[in-house]
Amino acid sequence: MSTDNILLGLVIAYFAWRILSSFLARRRIPALLQEGAQMVDVRTPGEFAAGHAPGSLNIPLQDLAEGARTLDPNRWVIVCCASGTRSAFARRKLRSQGFSRVLNAGSWRNLP
Repeated sequence: MSTDNILLGLVIAYFAWRILSSFLARRRIPALLQEGAQMVDVRTPGEFAAGHAPGSLNIPLQDLAEGARTLDPNRWVIVCCASGTRSAFARRKLRSQGFSRVLNAGSWRNLP
């Protein structure tokens, strides 16, 4: 098997994983919100002002370390952004701060 085929396979696997994980996250969101989950949009204030999910809090990624103090670590936290990249970083950051229940919703458009 050539290196090109291996790289192509890895790229395909990565995108399949992104699509599947986004689909699975979207399926869990309604139940988590019914349980009282907190929605956090980690985009910039300008992006948030241009459109966001109702009820979501805007804590930009660069302010998350401090902004996490306003969140209840015992409740689910659903993080979102424009595409899912920043929210993936936010999930990791919150988990490192002791939040055990964090879901990366990907795009804010995945939220109700």
